[in-house]
Amino acid sequence: MTLIHPTAIIAPSARLAADVKVGPYCVIDGEVEIGAGTELLSHVAIGGRTTIGKNCKIFPFASLGHAPQDLKYKGEKSQLVIGDNNIIREHVTMNPGTEGGGLMTSVGNNCLFMVGSHIAHDCKLGDHVIMANNATLGGHVHVGDHSIIGGLAAVHQFVRIGPHAIIGGMSGVEHDVIPYGSVMGERASLAGLNLVGLKRRGFDRDTIHALRNAYKMLFEEEDGTLLERTEKARKEYGNVGEVGEILAFMGDKGSRSLCVPKAFTSKDTPQAA
Repeated sequence: MTLIHPTAIIAPSARLAADVKVGPYCVIDGEVEIGAGTELLSHVAIGGRTTIGKNCKIFPFASLGHAPQDLKYKGEKSQLVIGDNNIIREHVTMNPGTEGGGLMTSVGNNCLFMVGSHIAHDCKLGDHVIMANNATLGGHVHVGDHSIIGGLAAVHQFVRIGPHAIIGGMSGVEHDVIPYGSVMGERASLAGLNLVGLKRRGFDRDTIHALRNAYKMLFEEEDGTLLERTEKARKEYGNVGEVGEILAFMGDKGSRSLCVPKAFTSKDTPQAA
């Protein structure tokens, strides 16, 4: 049975599934669809063409689906799609897409968005993502599964963050972060692999060993160009799926260059991989 507090305001165009709970002073406007078992505690504002999956828990003063903070946005019909089992804490903001980004912002399943975190227009987030307090994504950012973005970190527009990566708190991320990478710093640089995360998620010793060796080959050796070291890593460790993910990510160049260690030296640019 859907439970709606008498102070809540819900537009006729909204569709709420069974067992949705809407707490005091929530406002749901526009073409909003909410899946079964999702709970809005109080003072939640949802608008636009927003779809929220099952069993999500949304805390007070979250703002979901309202117009993106992009001066190019002219009111085009765009979407915000949020998956299942997400926890969205106080003052979180998520904006829908724009025409320049495919008209959709999407969030996967089983994510945690802590107080004040922000997902801008046209972002694409995978499953099991964690954004700590006041972490911020610029527009068009892609975040892979199981990634963690530390408190007060800011990610530049169009940056890609690979699966299982971790962003240190208060970091400014201007460049693409490889899968399984760990970055930190005011202007973030690659600081190694997310070894703690790998161990916590049950990656076996042989896989972690291969990842460490491939990382050293790519970013710590000085022989040859990055392209040559990439080919060497592919020959020696390409049969390890996780190493293959890193190499594929590096080969699939986005609009941002690659985040590399501070001491990185190469005869070519990071994009050359």
